[in-house]
Amino acid sequence: MVKMKLYNLGKVPWYESQLIYHALAKLGQEALVLLSPSTPYVCIGFHQNPAQELDLEYCKANAIPVFRREVGGGAVYLDGDQLFFQLILRKDNPIVPKKRGVFYKKFLSPVINVYRRIGIHAEYRPINDVVVKKRKISGTGVGEIGDCIVFVGNVIRDFDYEMMERVLRVPDEKFRDKIKKSLIDNLTTIRHELGEKRAKQCDEKRLSQMLVEEFQKIIGPTEDMAMDDLLQNMVNDLKRIMLNDTWLHQKGKRKLGTEVKIRSGVKVLHRTHKAAGGLMRGDFEIRDGRFVNVSLSGDFFCFPSNGINRLEEMLEGCKTDMARRVIKEFYCKDDIETLGIGVEDWMHIFEVN
Repeated sequence: MVKMKLYNLGKVPWYESQLIYHALAKLGQEALVLLSPSTPYVCIGFHQNPAQELDLEYCKANAIPVFRREVGGGAVYLDGDQLFFQLILRKDNPIVPKKRGVFYKKFLSPVINVYRRIGIHAEYRPINDVVVKKRKISGTGVGEIGDCIVFVGNVIRDFDYEMMERVLRVPDEKFRDKIKKSLIDNLTTIRHELGEKRAKQCDEKRLSQMLVEEFQKIIGPTEDMAMDDLLQNMVNDLKRIMLNDTWLHQKGKRKLGTEVKIRSGVKVLHRTHKAAGGLMRGDFEIRDGRFVNVSLSGDFFCFPSNGINRLEEMLEGCKTDMARRVIKEFYCKDDIETLGIGVEDWMHIFEVN
């Protein structure tokens, strides 16, 4: 039996905490990776627009780097108090469920078991949450990179709520206060659940070992690995691509505003909708009854990852009264999956009175 590669790396430079799993996936190498960043940073989902989601001036002034991952989901502040687990599996691996909902339930079980082993009664809540009394205690996401499926997440020892709300772009301070309160009300940590003294006993080494033991129940035996030249070279190649403004701002050319009339028959719209699968945003023009310059973003998950680009292309030039038909056709093509988002959700964005 071929053993799964295990990279138990401890603290690494912040950018390597993202680039390593991207590199393994692009190399087609299956592995379980455990690590945490040595310094803080902000990570945004593949479909998000950094200028809309983040206070980029604040991040720059406080030397907080921003990284766009090739996995969906939302913006999150990450630091060394969070232990990352990253599972890279080939799409044709028989242990990979076909449906994403089943995938999450299966591969979140090791995380839930670790929390329970340290005395926290965590539970699975669809689509991809681990909760304690309705409060989230692990952030996770799944994406397709090359021929692999990548499952990433964290075990949260502690969390800087104030920094999380501070890096976000908000309309005013009152709204910022609401974000902070919502974070505190809806996200918990090992420190909060166990108290200071017991939480100190759950150090990174202990949690990593338990994660390995629980993941082995699903993926089988593992083999300890160090980063070799092939992996390091791929990390270096990706660093040149993914740590520059071109990659970060590739989805950033958005129009602002809610609805601005330019002239008769021409207006610019910005619409949002909170679906079960996440926040959806649509920026587009309507010119003489047709959609033009359609741009979509949000903290949702789409499989395959370029599916949203296809929807943008299908809607470009489409008559406004044909939106529903086009969106239905979109879901009939190429096994598109948008977890927690369906036709009616998109119609909140594209329905025109």
